[in-house]
Amino acid sequence: MAEDFYQVLDRDLMLMLQQIFSGVTAENAGRFHFSPPYDASHGDLACNAAMMLAKSEDVAAMVLAETIAEHLRNWSAFAEVSVVKPGFINARLKVSFLTAELARILSDPDYFSHCDVGAGKRVNIEYVSANPTGPLHVGHARGAVFGDALSVLLTRTGYDVTREYYINDVGVQVDVLARSAHGRYLEALGDKTQTFDAPLYSGEYLIPVGGALAARFGTTYQNVPESEYLAPIREYTIAAMIKIIRSDLQALGVVQDVFTSERALVESGAVEQTLTYMQEHNLVYRGVLEPPRGKTPEDWEPREQLLFRSSDFGDDIDRPLIKSDGTWSYFTPDITYHRDKFARNFDWLINIFGADHIGYVKRLKAAAAAFSEVPLDILCCQIVRFIKNGAPVRMSKRQGTFITLRELIAAVGKDVVRLHLLGRKNDAHMDFDLELMRQQSLDNPVFYIQYAHARCHSAISHAKAEFSILPEVTAEELAAKLITAADHRLLCKLAEYSGMLRRAGSALEVHRIALYLRELAKELHGFWSQGKDQAELRVVVRDDALLTAARCQLLCGVKQVLADGLGLLGVTAVDELR
Repeated sequence: MAEDFYQVLDRDLMLMLQQIFSGVTAENAGRFHFSPPYDASHGDLACNAAMMLAKSEDVAAMVLAETIAEHLRNWSAFAEVSVVKPGFINARLKVSFLTAELARILSDPDYFSHCDVGAGKRVNIEYVSANPTGPLHVGHARGAVFGDALSVLLTRTGYDVTREYYINDVGVQVDVLARSAHGRYLEALGDKTQTFDAPLYSGEYLIPVGGALAARFGTTYQNVPESEYLAPIREYTIAAMIKIIRSDLQALGVVQDVFTSERALVESGAVEQTLTYMQEHNLVYRGVLEPPRGKTPEDWEPREQLLFRSSDFGDDIDRPLIKSDGTWSYFTPDITYHRDKFARNFDWLINIFGADHIGYVKRLKAAAAAFSEVPLDILCCQIVRFIKNGAPVRMSKRQGTFITLRELIAAVGKDVVRLHLLGRKNDAHMDFDLELMRQQSLDNPVFYIQYAHARCHSAISHAKAEFSILPEVTAEELAAKLITAADHRLLCKLAEYSGMLRRAGSALEVHRIALYLRELAKELHGFWSQGKDQAELRVVVRDDALLTAARCQLLCGVKQVLADGLGLLGVTAVDELR
């Protein structure tokens, strides 16, 4: 595996510290590293080693920092190393070190694909998994793009990723869906008396389903009791909804590998097998839960039930599996589903939940711990507040008064939806201003980043038009020509990219890519602006073909990194904005 910019420096730092300090070992060396400073005026890199070692070495951080800095000043990568209170070490990189990184980026189209942190481990990522009771709406968009982008990022960092959708096709809601579709079916047969008051789904999206049911079944289920029509109508309607959902996801650039049906698991007898296993391994008992303090959860009742010993595995309380009336709780098929995933020999499971499932995390992690040592991570996507004409959009799926995912994509475009929703950490609240996202302005993050890519393309094209043949530029000439502050900032930002990808994958934080791209775009726009008043700072310098060629090389690197990052997020890198 090729080491990235930061891995090389951090490895050399670890080896150096081990030689100087007896307390630095291979086990704790990961605590000491280089990173970009909070204030760019302090340098290109900051090192935390002195601050981290001060207590264990019983030496003042400033004294340690001076000792470490003396060694760092001998490194070929650094042009300058300084120490500031209370013990920070700042370093400025040599231009030749940075241009060597640029040369590596340009010489290898797959340079950013050489990370094998995952070492081929098999990862299952389950996301979206919306109830198949209608088309996807805007509330599903964040989990969909986050799950998709995380899958791409983990694939890039060396994991073997399976993307999964769990179809909740059992229970009250899908029966309500079937009754609603049956009403639309009767309408299609000419019955004008149908009403769709609560709890039925009144959305117009079921009208074409009713028509398709009439074409498929004719009058077979027109005058029959519910016991005869419910199962076949439900099966047909769920299949129609899943087809719509898959199409909606594809319009957003999301394609999943596996669609697992809860009903199929139930009908296979897997739930009974799971309960038997839990009884044989003393994971359940019959008992009565204590009344909870505060708000009463839906799964509590003061009657004897079959309970899972989830509190033995980190949950707050034990959880019911079979209620007093003999029916399963919602939790029981979910345990079965995760047991099924464990049986498929994944090395790691990741679930992506919406904000309304945050309370479900502890019990599910407890169930996973009871069945397997395979880790289960659950990441929650917070609510997105959609703003239209300055006011929040109020939505109801049951009443059919919601913005569908397709409508959102039609209004602002796939790229805008994806990049904006990936621009903040998944568990942070955010607003999506539908009017702002339509604008081609620097306040629109999608336009801001795509504009940077288009500017690179434009400048390189201009240079090629100005000079019939641009000269080849050696590594030494790159270092000699790219000497302005704006050149340096762009070179530093490019050098950060590989390490940022590795850290983003390790932390499961896709938003780091979007933040990085915005920072790189900012540096590019600043670089562009420097030439407005000073001709020698422009990309195309008419009397200096070598400087022009060097700056084109720099912009080629920026363009390549922007395109790669946007591609990871599923966003188009455009050469021209229209």
